[in-house]
Amino acid sequence: MLTPTLFLFSCPLKTRMQSLNPDPKAHYTSIYGALKKIMQTEGVWRPLRGLNVMMMGAGPAHAMYFACYENMKRTLNAVFHHQGNSHLANGIAGSMATLLHDAVMNPAEVVKQRLQMYNSPHQSALSCIWTVWRTEGLGAFYRSYTTQLTMNIPFQSIHFITYEFLQEQVNPHRGYNPQSHIISGGLAGALAAAATTPLDVCKTLLNTQENMALNLANISGRLSGMANAFRMVYQLNGLAGYFKGMQARVIYQMPSTAISWSVYEFFKYFLTKRELENRTPY
Repeated sequence: MLTPTLFLFSCPLKTRMQSLNPDPKAHYTSIYGALKKIMQTEGVWRPLRGLNVMMMGAGPAHAMYFACYENMKRTLNAVFHHQGNSHLANGIAGSMATLLHDAVMNPAEVVKQRLQMYNSPHQSALSCIWTVWRTEGLGAFYRSYTTQLTMNIPFQSIHFITYEFLQEQVNPHRGYNPQSHIISGGLAGALAAAATTPLDVCKTLLNTQENMALNLANISGRLSGMANAFRMVYQLNGLAGYFKGMQARVIYQMPSTAISWSVYEFFKYFLTKRELENRTPY
Protein backbone atom coordinates (compact mmCIF):
# COMPACT_ATOMS: atom_id res chain seq x y z
CA MET A 1 0.00 0.00 0.00
CA LEU A 2 2.99 2.35 0.46
CA THR A 3 3.69 2.81 -3.25
CA PRO A 4 0.21 4.10 -4.30
CA THR A 5 0.09 6.25 -1.17
CA LEU A 6 3.43 7.86 -1.99
CA PHE A 7 2.27 8.41 -5.59
CA LEU A 8 -0.85 10.20 -4.40
CA PHE A 9 0.96 12.41 -1.90
CA SER A 10 4.43 12.82 -3.46
CA CYS A 11 3.59 15.98 -5.42
CA PRO A 12 2.63 17.94 -2.24
CA LEU A 13 5.65 16.44 -0.46
CA LYS A 14 7.91 17.58 -3.30
CA THR A 15 6.75 21.19 -2.80
CA ARG A 16 7.51 21.05 0.92
CA MET A 17 10.86 19.29 0.50
CA GLN A 18 12.01 21.85 -2.09
CA SER A 19 11.67 24.65 0.46
CA LEU A 20 15.04 26.45 0.68
CA ASN A 21 14.69 27.63 4.28
CA PRO A 22 11.79 25.74 5.85
CA ASP A 23 10.23 26.42 9.21
CA PRO A 24 11.80 24.13 11.84
CA LYS A 25 8.41 22.44 12.19
CA ALA A 26 8.44 21.65 8.47
CA HIS A 27 11.94 20.21 8.16
CA TYR A 28 11.87 16.73 6.61
CA THR A 29 14.59 14.15 6.04
CA SER A 30 12.71 11.58 3.96
CA ILE A 31 9.52 11.18 1.96
CA TYR A 32 7.96 8.69 4.39
CA GLY A 33 8.97 10.81 7.39
CA ALA A 34 7.51 13.93 5.76
CA LEU A 35 4.22 12.20 4.96
CA LYS A 36 3.92 10.81 8.49
CA LYS A 37 4.74 14.13 10.14
CA ILE A 38 2.33 16.14 7.98
CA MET A 39 -0.55 13.73 8.56
CA GLN A 40 0.10 13.59 12.32
CA THR A 41 0.45 17.34 12.88
CA GLU A 42 -1.78 18.84 10.18
CA GLY A 43 -4.38 16.17 9.47
CA VAL A 44 -4.79 13.14 7.22
CA TRP A 45 -6.08 15.13 4.24
CA ARG A 46 -3.58 17.98 4.45
CA PRO A 47 -1.25 16.59 1.74
CA LEU A 48 -4.12 16.64 -0.76
CA ARG A 49 -4.74 20.39 -0.62
CA GLY A 50 -4.66 21.99 -4.05
CA LEU A 51 -5.20 18.81 -6.03
CA ASN A 52 -8.76 19.87 -6.94
CA VAL A 53 -7.32 22.87 -8.78
CA MET A 54 -4.94 20.65 -10.75
CA MET A 55 -7.76 18.25 -11.64
CA MET A 56 -9.86 21.09 -13.08
CA GLY A 57 -7.04 22.21 -15.35
CA ALA A 58 -5.69 18.78 -16.26
CA GLY A 59 -8.53 17.76 -18.60
CA PRO A 60 -8.35 20.60 -21.16
CA ALA A 61 -4.57 20.91 -20.76
CA HIS A 62 -3.89 17.24 -21.56
CA ALA A 63 -6.40 17.22 -24.41
CA MET A 64 -4.52 20.06 -26.12
CA TYR A 65 -1.21 18.45 -25.16
CA PHE A 66 -1.71 15.09 -26.89
CA ALA A 67 -3.66 16.55 -29.85
CA CYS A 68 -0.85 18.99 -30.57
CA TYR A 69 1.80 16.30 -30.11
CA GLU A 70 0.24 13.84 -32.55
CA ASN A 71 -0.39 16.47 -35.23
CA MET A 72 3.07 18.01 -34.93
CA LYS A 73 4.75 14.59 -34.90
CA ARG A 74 3.03 13.53 -38.13
CA THR A 75 3.75 16.86 -39.81
CA LEU A 76 7.42 16.99 -38.82
CA ASN A 77 8.07 13.35 -39.71
CA ALA A 78 6.70 14.12 -43.18
CA VAL A 79 8.90 17.24 -43.45
CA PHE A 80 12.01 15.32 -42.43
CA HIS A 81 11.10 12.51 -44.87
CA HIS A 82 11.87 10.07 -42.09
CA GLN A 83 10.80 6.44 -42.31
CA GLY A 84 9.20 5.62 -38.99
CA ASN A 85 9.94 7.92 -36.05
CA SER A 86 12.36 10.82 -36.04
CA HIS A 87 13.67 11.56 -32.54
CA LEU A 88 14.14 15.20 -33.53
CA ALA A 89 10.51 15.40 -34.70
CA ASN A 90 9.31 13.81 -31.46
CA GLY A 91 11.33 16.26 -29.37
CA ILE A 92 10.06 19.33 -31.26
CA ALA A 93 6.47 18.08 -31.19
CA GLY A 94 6.70 17.53 -27.43
CA SER A 95 8.08 21.05 -26.96
CA MET A 96 5.26 22.64 -28.97
CA ALA A 97 2.64 20.68 -27.04
CA THR A 98 4.17 21.94 -23.80
CA LEU A 99 3.57 25.59 -24.77
CA LEU A 100 -0.19 24.99 -24.86
CA HIS A 101 -0.28 22.70 -21.84
CA ASP A 102 1.62 25.07 -19.53
CA ALA A 103 -0.44 28.10 -20.53
CA VAL A 104 -3.40 26.37 -18.86
CA MET A 105 -1.59 24.61 -16.01
CA ASN A 106 0.75 27.35 -14.77
CA PRO A 107 -1.92 29.34 -12.84
CA ALA A 108 -3.24 26.08 -11.35
CA GLU A 109 0.30 25.14 -10.29
CA VAL A 110 0.75 28.51 -8.54
CA VAL A 111 -2.45 28.05 -6.52
CA LYS A 112 -1.68 24.41 -5.72
CA GLN A 113 1.83 25.10 -4.45
CA ARG A 114 0.75 28.04 -2.29
CA LEU A 115 -1.92 25.87 -0.68
CA GLN A 116 0.62 23.11 -0.06
CA MET A 117 3.25 25.23 1.70
CA TYR A 118 3.62 24.84 5.46
CA ASN A 119 1.36 27.15 7.46
CA SER A 120 -0.27 28.46 4.28
CA PRO A 121 -2.53 31.50 4.97
CA HIS A 122 -4.99 30.37 2.28
CA GLN A 123 -7.98 28.32 3.38
CA SER A 124 -9.23 27.35 -0.07
CA ALA A 125 -8.35 27.53 -3.75
CA LEU A 126 -10.82 30.37 -4.36
CA SER A 127 -9.49 32.44 -1.49
CA CYS A 128 -5.95 31.87 -2.73
CA ILE A 129 -6.87 32.98 -6.26
CA TRP A 130 -8.62 36.10 -4.97
CA THR A 131 -5.80 37.05 -2.59
CA VAL A 132 -3.06 36.58 -5.20
CA TRP A 133 -5.09 38.50 -7.80
CA ARG A 134 -5.80 41.38 -5.38
CA THR A 135 -2.32 41.70 -3.85
CA GLU A 136 0.00 40.67 -6.69
CA GLY A 137 -2.05 40.98 -9.88
CA LEU A 138 -2.54 38.70 -12.86
CA GLY A 139 1.20 38.51 -13.51
CA ALA A 140 1.68 36.48 -10.32
CA PHE A 141 -0.04 33.50 -11.95
CA TYR A 142 2.52 33.57 -14.77
CA ARG A 143 5.62 34.71 -12.87
CA SER A 144 7.14 31.25 -13.26
CA TYR A 145 5.80 30.60 -16.79
CA THR A 146 9.15 31.11 -18.54
CA THR A 147 10.84 28.97 -15.88
CA GLN A 148 8.08 26.40 -16.25
CA LEU A 149 8.68 26.30 -20.01
CA THR A 150 12.44 26.23 -19.50
CA MET A 151 11.90 23.18 -17.31
CA ASN A 152 9.08 21.47 -19.19
CA ILE A 153 10.42 21.84 -22.73
CA PRO A 154 13.55 19.81 -21.93
CA PHE A 155 11.45 17.56 -19.67
CA GLN A 156 8.96 16.79 -22.41
CA SER A 157 11.66 16.50 -25.07
CA ILE A 158 13.51 13.91 -22.96
CA HIS A 159 10.19 12.31 -22.03
CA PHE A 160 8.86 11.88 -25.59
CA ILE A 161 12.19 10.93 -27.16
CA THR A 162 12.78 8.31 -24.45
CA TYR A 163 9.23 6.96 -24.72
CA GLU A 164 9.38 6.63 -28.50
CA PHE A 165 12.87 5.09 -28.32
CA LEU A 166 11.78 2.51 -25.74
CA GLN A 167 8.68 1.71 -27.78
CA GLU A 168 10.93 0.95 -30.75
CA GLN A 169 12.84 -1.51 -28.56
CA VAL A 170 10.04 -3.29 -26.70
CA ASN A 171 7.16 -2.76 -29.12
CA PRO A 172 8.72 -2.46 -32.61
CA HIS A 173 5.43 -3.06 -34.46
CA ARG A 174 3.84 -0.21 -32.45
CA GLY A 175 0.68 -2.17 -31.77
CA TYR A 176 -1.47 -1.67 -28.68
CA ASN A 177 0.53 -3.33 -25.89
CA PRO A 178 -0.43 -2.12 -22.38
CA GLN A 179 2.65 -3.57 -20.68
CA SER A 180 5.06 -1.85 -23.07
CA HIS A 181 3.21 1.48 -22.72
CA ILE A 182 3.37 1.33 -18.92
CA ILE A 183 7.08 0.39 -18.83
CA SER A 184 8.13 2.91 -21.49
CA GLY A 185 6.01 5.68 -20.00
CA GLY A 186 7.26 5.10 -16.45
CA LEU A 187 10.95 4.97 -17.38
CA ALA A 188 10.66 8.00 -19.67
CA GLY A 189 8.98 10.03 -16.92
CA ALA A 190 11.52 9.00 -14.28
CA LEU A 191 14.51 9.96 -16.46
CA ALA A 192 13.00 13.30 -17.49
CA ALA A 193 12.02 14.13 -13.89
CA ALA A 194 15.50 13.44 -12.50
CA ALA A 195 17.23 15.45 -15.25
CA THR A 196 15.07 18.56 -14.77
CA THR A 197 14.87 18.70 -10.96
CA PRO A 198 17.10 21.84 -10.67
CA LEU A 199 14.65 23.77 -12.84
CA ASP A 200 11.70 22.48 -10.80
CA VAL A 201 13.31 23.75 -7.58
CA CYS A 202 13.60 27.24 -9.12
CA LYS A 203 10.01 27.09 -10.35
CA THR A 204 8.76 26.18 -6.87
CA LEU A 205 10.62 29.14 -5.40
CA LEU A 206 9.10 31.55 -7.93
CA ASN A 207 5.60 30.13 -7.42
CA THR A 208 5.61 30.17 -3.63
CA GLN A 209 7.78 33.26 -3.00
CA GLU A 210 9.00 31.49 0.14
CA ASN A 211 9.08 34.20 2.82
CA MET A 212 11.74 32.74 5.12
CA ALA A 213 14.12 32.19 2.21
CA LEU A 214 13.56 35.71 0.87
CA ASN A 215 14.22 37.21 4.29
CA LEU A 216 17.38 35.14 4.74
CA ALA A 217 18.66 36.39 1.38
CA ASN A 218 17.74 40.01 2.31
CA ILE A 219 15.34 40.28 -0.61
CA SER A 220 12.45 42.71 -0.23
CA GLY A 221 9.45 42.52 -2.52
CA ARG A 222 8.99 39.68 -4.96
CA LEU A 223 11.54 37.41 -6.60
CA SER A 224 11.22 37.22 -10.38
CA GLY A 225 13.11 35.59 -13.21
CA MET A 226 14.79 32.23 -13.58
CA ALA A 227 18.31 33.67 -13.31
CA ASN A 228 17.50 35.26 -9.94
CA ALA A 229 15.93 32.03 -8.72
CA PHE A 230 19.03 30.03 -9.75
CA ARG A 231 21.31 32.46 -7.91
CA MET A 232 19.19 32.40 -4.78
CA VAL A 233 19.03 28.58 -4.64
CA TYR A 234 22.83 28.40 -4.88
CA GLN A 235 23.29 31.22 -2.36
CA LEU A 236 21.17 29.48 0.27
CA ASN A 237 21.82 25.77 -0.32
CA GLY A 238 24.72 25.38 -2.74
CA LEU A 239 24.69 22.72 -5.45
CA ALA A 240 22.70 20.32 -3.27
CA GLY A 241 19.82 22.80 -3.29
CA TYR A 242 19.16 22.16 -6.97
CA PHE A 243 18.29 18.53 -6.25
CA LYS A 244 15.97 18.98 -3.26
CA GLY A 245 12.87 16.85 -3.62
CA MET A 246 14.24 14.82 -6.54
CA GLN A 247 13.17 11.47 -5.08
CA ALA A 248 9.62 12.71 -4.50
CA ARG A 249 9.56 14.18 -8.01
CA VAL A 250 10.62 10.87 -9.60
CA ILE A 251 8.16 8.87 -7.47
CA TYR A 252 5.37 11.21 -8.63
CA GLN A 253 6.31 11.39 -12.31
CA MET A 254 7.06 7.70 -12.88
CA PRO A 255 3.56 6.31 -12.23
CA SER A 256 1.98 9.51 -13.54
CA THR A 257 3.55 9.22 -16.99
CA ALA A 258 3.01 5.44 -17.03
CA ILE A 259 -0.73 5.91 -16.40
CA SER A 260 -0.95 8.85 -18.79
CA TRP A 261 0.60 6.96 -21.72
CA SER A 262 -1.33 3.74 -21.07
CA VAL A 263 -4.67 5.60 -20.96
CA TYR A 264 -3.76 7.66 -24.03
CA GLU A 265 -2.66 4.63 -26.04
CA PHE A 266 -5.81 2.73 -25.05
CA PHE A 267 -8.15 5.46 -26.29
CA LYS A 268 -6.03 5.99 -29.38
CA TYR A 269 -6.36 2.26 -30.16
CA PHE A 270 -10.06 2.17 -29.25
CA LEU A 271 -11.04 5.21 -31.33
CA THR A 272 -8.89 4.16 -34.30
CA LYS A 273 -10.41 0.68 -34.23
CA ARG A 274 -13.95 2.09 -34.16
CA GLU A 275 -13.18 4.46 -37.03
CA LEU A 276 -11.85 1.59 -39.15
CA GLU A 277 -14.89 -0.56 -38.34
CA ASN A 278 -17.24 2.25 -39.34
CA ARG A 279 -15.45 2.60 -42.67
CA THR A 280 -15.67 -1.13 -43.44
CA PRO A 281 -18.57 -1.78 -45.88
CA TYR A 282 -21.08 -4.44 -44.96
